[in-house]
Amino acid sequence: MGRRARQRAADSTPTAQPRLRGEAANEVTRAELQPLAPGERPTALVVATAVALLMAAGNLIAAVAGATPDSRNAAQYTVVTTALLLGAAIGMWQARYWGVLGFEAILGFQIIVLALALIRVEKWWVALIVIGVIALLGWLFWKLVRVMARLQMPERR
Repeated sequence: MGRRARQRAADSTPTAQPRLRGEAANEVTRAELQPLAPGERPTALVVATAVALLMAAGNLIAAVAGATPDSRNAAQYTVVTTALLLGAAIGMWQARYWGVLGFEAILGFQIIVLALALIRVEKWWVALIVIGVIALLGWLFWKLVRVMARLQMPERR
């Protein structure tokens, strides 16, 4: 059977549905979304909250150990970054849109910084670790997009 014959056969099959693109695909995705129920916390939201708390703890540990980027402004740097991470963690735990959006911004910035850090890596195993961290943060970023969509949805009547 030639290519055109196969195409005609596929087109005439009643079960073959065209792939949705653009705004039509967006409409189908929006219709499938359900707003978060009161007290509901998707897995991605819980993981993101834990990651934010671990990053805040890491900031404090690094400050105590003296591993901050600028020793003159170390205290201010630690206070600001830790406060941002704790604020995002609290906001995410309360299922607030601003908390997830703020943590998404932090994740995006962290991914960019780690990608740029790959330029300076001298050992292959360190590069693998950095690439693994970038992949995990990117996965979390992607999963939080759907959570944000469910958070901003209005109540259906």
